[in-house]
Amino acid sequence: MDNALLFDARARVLADLAARNHATADAVSALEDAVEQRKWWAEQWPEGAQYVAGLVAQDVQDALFEQIGRWPVCRECSDDAPVHVLYIQPDLGGPDPVWVCEESGDVVAPLGGL
Repeated sequence: MDNALLFDARARVLADLAARNHATADAVSALEDAVEQRKWWAEQWPEGAQYVAGLVAQDVQDALFEQIGRWPVCRECSDDAPVHVLYIQPDLGGPDPVWVCEESGDVVAPLGGL
């Protein structure tokens, strides 16, 4: 497993956490856990390394749901829209993961670009 892919995934998700003011100790701990788990996963399936960044983002999103609720919340839609989240597309997380609005289906930002 190329550790550079893991470092890139960590940096991109951390950038998105920071952009939405959620780079707390708990969130960073969840990120570290996700990176470690996906390292093992990628070692078992080397061809899946291109999916690691998106999968790490999804893992952190799932972990934060249990801790703080939905993250990241969409800020692109009108104020009239109900609160909704962004999700990683494609579902498997790669090879070029982007955040997509749950309501409109529009691409909001690449992973790491919130």
